[in-house]
Amino acid sequence: MPELVFNAFVTLLVVVDPLGLAPLFVALTRGTTESYKREAAIRGTVLGAAILFLFALVGQGLLGALGIGFPAFRIAGGALLFLLSLDVIFARPSGARAATVREQEETLAETQEDISVFPLAIPLIAGPGSLTTVLLYTAGGDVLSTVAVLGVLLVVLLLTLASLLLASRVMSVFGETGANVFSRVLGVLLAALAVQFLLDGIKQSFAL
Repeated sequence: MPELVFNAFVTLLVVVDPLGLAPLFVALTRGTTESYKREAAIRGTVLGAAILFLFALVGQGLLGALGIGFPAFRIAGGALLFLLSLDVIFARPSGARAATVREQEETLAETQEDISVFPLAIPLIAGPGSLTTVLLYTAGGDVLSTVAVLGVLLVVLLLTLASLLLASRVMSVFGETGANVFSRVLGVLLAALAVQFLLDGIKQSFAL
C-alpha cells in the first residue's frame, strides 16, 4: 500500500504539474482582477476534480462496455505516460501535453471566455494524462487501494489549487526555470513508472 500511494502521488504530481501550471495561469489571467483570478482558480480546480473523480468511478465500467481489457489499457496508458514524461523531461510540447503559453494567450484574447472551464479544468488539470493515470491506479484494484488513490488525487488537487492561488508568489520564488527543473526531475520517475506499466500490461497479456 505505501508503494502504491507513493507511485500514484509521483505520477499524478508530474501529470497534473501544479508548479508548471503557475506560469500558465499567470499568463492566462494577466490584466484581470485578483478576485477573478481567485474565482477562476477555485472553479477550474473544482471542475477538474469533478471530472477526474467521476472518471475514476465510471472508467472501469466504460472499458468493459467498450470491450477493452485492462492489460491492453495498461499498455496503452503506459505508452501515453511515457510520451508525456519525455515532454516533461525535454520541456517540449506535443499532442500529449497542453497548449503553450502563447497559444493559451491567443485563445483567451480571441474568445474572452471563462478560462476556468477551458483550458484550466480541461485539459490542463483533467487532461488525457491525468485521466489515464487515475484509471490505471483505480481500475482492477480493491476498495482500500481505490480509496487511497482517490485520497492521493485529492492531495494533488489541493496542491494545484494552492499553486494557482499563489501563482504570482510561486513564480517569484521558483521562477519558470526552477519549476521546469523540478518537473524534469519528477519526469524521470514518471518515465520509469510508465515503463513498468508497459511491462505489467505485457506480462498480464501473456498470462491470460
